[in-house]
This record gives sequence, structure tokens and C-alpha cells, in this order.
Amino acid sequence: MAPAERSMQLRIRMIGAIFVAVFFVIAARAGYLQLVMAEDLSARGNQQHQRVIKLTPQRGAIYDRNGEALALSLEVRSLYANPDEIEDVNRVAKQLARLLDISEKRLRTKLSRKKKFIWIERRLSPEIAGQIDNLRVPGLHFVREHKRYYPRGQVASQVIGFTGLDPKGLEGIELLYDADLQGEAGLLISERDARGRGLATAEQDIRGGLPGGSLYLTIDRTLQYIAEKELARQVKASNAVGGTVVMIEPASGRVLAMASQPSYNPNAINRYRPGDWRNRTVSDAFEPGSIFKPLLLAGVLEEGLLSPSSQIDCENGRFEVGGKVIRDHKGYGRLNLAEMLKYSSNIGFAKLGKKLERERFYSYLRDFGFGQKTGVDLPGEENGLLRSPNRWFEIDLAAISFGQGVSVTSLQMVAAMGSIANGGMLMEPYLVERIVDGQGDQVYRRQPHAVRRVVSEDTARRVRKMMVGVTEAGGTGTKGAVIGYKIAGKTGTAQKVDPVTGGYSVDKTVSSFIGMAPAENPAILMLVTIDEPQTQAYGGLVAAPVFSRIAADSLRYLDIPPTEMVARQKLPEQRLKTKPVRVKTRPASLASADETNKMPDFGGMSYRQVLEAMSRSGLNIKLTGSGKVVEQSPRAGDVIRYGAKIWVRFGA
Repeated sequence: MAPAERSMQLRIRMIGAIFVAVFFVIAARAGYLQLVMAEDLSARGNQQHQRVIKLTPQRGAIYDRNGEALALSLEVRSLYANPDEIEDVNRVAKQLARLLDISEKRLRTKLSRKKKFIWIERRLSPEIAGQIDNLRVPGLHFVREHKRYYPRGQVASQVIGFTGLDPKGLEGIELLYDADLQGEAGLLISERDARGRGLATAEQDIRGGLPGGSLYLTIDRTLQYIAEKELARQVKASNAVGGTVVMIEPASGRVLAMASQPSYNPNAINRYRPGDWRNRTVSDAFEPGSIFKPLLLAGVLEEGLLSPSSQIDCENGRFEVGGKVIRDHKGYGRLNLAEMLKYSSNIGFAKLGKKLERERFYSYLRDFGFGQKTGVDLPGEENGLLRSPNRWFEIDLAAISFGQGVSVTSLQMVAAMGSIANGGMLMEPYLVERIVDGQGDQVYRRQPHAVRRVVSEDTARRVRKMMVGVTEAGGTGTKGAVIGYKIAGKTGTAQKVDPVTGGYSVDKTVSSFIGMAPAENPAILMLVTIDEPQTQAYGGLVAAPVFSRIAADSLRYLDIPPTEMVARQKLPEQRLKTKPVRVKTRPASLASADETNKMPDFGGMSYRQVLEAMSRSGLNIKLTGSGKVVEQSPRAGDVIRYGAKIWVRFGA
């Protein structure tokens, strides 16, 4: 073969090989793009011809311990516009300005933009959305989103907290459990043309989205309402700057009610000051005063230093310690331990503190949980203040013995006293009982947690017995008594520190009452504090009556039978006799005064009206459901027999 032919064949083969190689490279690349990169490329393509708008996720609900809703995410409509579809921008802006809280000028600016999708207003009320819908304006479209709503308004607002527009939790349970409550946001897909211009139409393509988990609290809506109502009433009546109520189940640490004043409505959060959002039961520390004394008494008894019958010389009301003079409100001589507690002798307890001495006293206070957070599932909890015993001078030991020179939160104080109520165990307080995911499956359930044993059952029982004397005749807390029940309680009146002088204020106090009922086997334990009352300073006069009213209504609601026999002739003046309840909307709905043993007619009444009836009449009524009363037992006008179950059911 000639050299020229061989050269030609070689070139042909080389060119053929190159074509084959190029073919395989192209085939491999095509296969790679079709098989390996298909999903990613499809997503990129979608991004180029689709616009994705993230919608508000459906946040999980928050319920009380009976399944009554305290926070919900309602489906609402949000308004957006496609300006290309709007013929008369000025007319539409004028129409919308009348319905929305947006200026006409701002609306014109929005509707004049060279965009195909513009949010006008998110999460409209049904009324406003309906009125806009009736305008039938081309270019205005709706999409469904979710808005946080609190059906009980102010009830438990500082416990629940609130959300922002995101919606992310900003305060309270909403903040701490934000990750559990947050749902997965849905996506609104709008098409774009080849030049990237939006093609928004009335037909929306909404994809994805999962509801968040729901929480079930230990809070009882009815108990919470009772506590808030009575606290607000007393804060107003005493012209105080604020107050708190904490009620727990001492055996478990469950928080049944937690109220603070001033309060707020989370549905209208912008109308309130940030200070109103604060949950004072965990964020505000105060000097407890004499409600501290039972804890020192428990330490003294536990150490066997004295017996309940031991007597202490109370120095006729004046006693000098470390160059300072301690005084009692009245001059007492020799008192036994129960009498010291009953009459609240500062001098007697200063001497008890000296007997226990600083190291052991400090150790008990730490065991009771002071100077450290309780661990409750709420944000913003404070430690309080408990200085190291090596910094206590003689006067400090005396002052701490009657509750000055140490600061606590309301929840710390209740948790500590819970160990006296339940037989000596410090329980960790908590608010969230269980969590259910968006599919309805339970993913978490809280169990009561005992932190440590502080004192023996015998010591706790003896202290409770002595605390009963406080609410009996001659004690400082007689106004905290509840007819039909033995109440173990303690009053407190503590001077506040003056921020200007650094010393104690002469006219600013925190008045308090802590109590448990029934004293023999407490089902509830409650602390009431009133901050800077202007009418009366003493806890026995200001805080104790609040405790009495809340405890009386709560024990009836919880169906806890009386432990004491009550003479019938004493009932009218003690609020237990059934009296007529006057409701303006139903002027003759309840029994007359001579029919005190007959069942009133609650038909059609609201939850609030029935609670007011319970408070005034003394009836022990079990409440279920929500809305208006649709059923009751016994029937209206029937005789209420002793021991009979009394209930009303609410419905839509």
C-alpha cells in the first residue's frame, strides 16, 4: 500500500476514534445530567420560573390540664395583589384604605410597583377579609395562613406568653417551648414567565406544611381565673403596685394557678407596657418576712434542739442583737413554739436562729431551694439572694430568722413550703404535663420529680399543726381561714429596701400569706403577695382575705369535702349559705332567699357568670365544656340534697 493511502487511512481512523470518544463523553454527560443531577437541575429550573413565598406555619395549641384551649392557631386570610391586573390603582387604594389601617398614599405606592406579587396585609380578621372580598377587585387575591389567638384573653397570659408575627414565641411557655410548638411552614408557589416576571393568579399552589406539637399544662383554667379575679380585686382595693398568686399541688409540684398583677391581654399586646408582660412569680424577688418562719421552725425541730412545748423568752417586745434593736408588734413574755408562730414573734425566732446557728440554718435554706432556681419550665426565673453564712453578722442571722436580709421569688417560697405540706420532700414545680405532636401522638409526658428530702414526715406534720394556730382565734392570720376546713398558714409583712437610701423603707412593704388546705393532708398550697398596699400593711389584713376567697372557691371546685363540722347558724356570715345571685342579663334566674336549698337556673349563663354565682352562693359546682350553660344537674328548682353531685355543662 502506498504511503499516501496509509496516511489517509490513519487520518480516517483517528477522526473516527475522536468521534467515538466525543460520543461517549456526550453520552456520559447526558446520563450524568439525567440520572445523577436530575433532581438538582429540576429544582434550579423551578427556581427560575417559580417564585416561592413562605407562609405562616400552623403553631400547635396550648391546653389547660382539662383540655380547655388557652392558645390556638386560627386559619385566617392574607391579602396580596398583582398590580398588573389592577386597572384603577387610585380607586383600589382608596377602597382599601377605608378598610385597612394603611394610608391611601402607602397603598398607592405598593400597588404601583412593577411586581407581580405584593403583600398588602397579613392575617386579616374575618370581617375585614369578607368586606374586601365583596369589592370584587381584579388583582386582589387571598391566601390562607394561621394567626395566634388566645381564647381566654388575660387568663394565664403571663404563663403562656405570646408570639410575634413570625410567629415565634417571645414570652412564657410560647418562648421556652417554641421548637415544640412551631409547625412546618407551607409554601405558596407563583409562576414566572421567561423574563422572570410573576404570573400570580387567583389560583394558588400551596405545598407542604405540618402543624406543630400541642402542649397540655398543669394549669387549671377555672382555678387560674379565680386566682386572677381575686388578686386583681385586692390590688385595686388596696391601691397596690402589683401582686402575685401561686397555687401548687404539693404532692407532685404541679402548678395549678400562677397569677401576676398588672396583667395583659396577649390578643392586643401592643396596648400594654413590657413591664405588664413580666411573670412576677418567677422574675421578681422580695424579702419574704414572717412567712419564712415555719421553715426555720422545721430546721430546729428536725435537729431536735427544741420540742413544740419548749418555751422562749420573747423579752416583752424589745431585744438587742449586734447593736440593733428587734421589736415585736406586741410585748410577749415566755411563749412556746406554737405560740411564737401564732403571734409571729420576731424576737422568739431570732433566738431560734441563734440556736440553729448560721451554718446549719444556711444548709437547711439551701435544701429548701433558696438561692437557686426551682427548675420550673418558664423563662426568666431568678435565683433570689442567699448570702454565704461566712458573711452573716449576728444581726444578719437574727434578721434572716424572720425573713429579712434574704430574697426569694414567689415560686421558690411555694416550692419550699411544699416540703412542709407533703411530708418533707422538695418537689420540682412544673407547668407542662405532656406534649402531643402534629399527628396526635404523645411524644413527652412529665413525671413529678422529688429533688430531695428536707425534713422528716413527723417534723413536717408538727409544723403544719402549729401553722393551723395562725388562722385560729388570736392568730395573725384569722382572715385566711376557710369555713369547713383546717387551714395551716402564715402571714408576712416585710419592709422593702429603699433604692435611694439603701435602708428599709418606712412605708413600702410586701404583704403576704401562705397557706395549705386541708391542713391534715393538703391538696393545695398557695402564696398570695400584695406589693406596696396603701390601705393596710399587714399580710393578715391584706393578703390573708385573698387566700381565703381563692381557697374557698378552689376547694369547692376541686370537690374536696369539708374536714370540719360547721354549725348551721354560722353559715350566713361565712359565705357558705346559698344566697340569690343576681345577673343583670337574667334578673330572676336564681332562687329567692327563702329557697336556699334549691338548684338555681344556670341556663344560658356564661362561664364567668357561673363562677360569680359559685363565689356568692357557696355552691360546689363542677364545670365542664366552654361557651354557655346547656345542661345542669340537679335541674333548676330541684332540692339540692346533702352530698349530691352538682354540675353544669357548657356548650356552643
